Amino acid sequence: MTETADSPQELSITRHIAAPPDKVWHVLTERQAEWWCPKPWTITIVEQDRRPGGRAAMVMHGPDGETMPQEGIYLAYEEGRRFVTTDAVGIDASGDFLPAGPFMVGFWEIAAEGDGTRYTARARHWSAEAMEQHRAMGFVDGWTACADQLAALCEGE
Repeated sequence: MTETADSPQELSITRHIAAPPDKVWHVLTERQAEWWCPKPWTITIVEQDRRPGGRAAMVMHGPDGETMPQEGIYLAYEEGRRFVTTDAVGIDASGDFLPAGPFMVGFWEIAAEGDGTRYTARARHWSAEAMEQHRAMGFVDGWTACADQLAALCEGE
C-alpha cells in the first residue's frame, strides 16, 4: 500500500490483488457492502444507480451505534474499469440535483497487471484543508483496510 499525491489535493491507495480483473470488478461493485468500510463498521446500501448522474447513497454504521450517511452521485461509470463519485451533489426525492457540502471526488479503478489486478482508490479534494482533514480522519489506515477486505474477498474464493 502506498499513499501518493499525484495531484496537489489527492490521496491515493493502491495494491495488487491476486485475482483476475473480472472477479475484482464483480466484488468491487456487486459486493460493496462486504468491503466498503473498515470492520467493525458496516454499511447499508441505500441506492447505487451506476451511471453518470445516478445516485450513490449509503449509510455507514459504527460499532457504538454511530451512523454516517453518505450521499452523492456518480460522475462516471466505466464497466470493468472504474467508477467515480462525488459528494458535491445529491439527489432529492423527486430526482432533482441538489448542491451538497463538497468534500471530495472519489475514484475506484482496476487494471489488469500480470496475472492479477491493480486496484487504485483515489480521493481528490476541493481544498488542501479538506485533504488534510481526510488524512487526519484516517484515510491511509481506513482505505488500506478497505483494500485489504476487497483483496481478501477476491483472493479467498
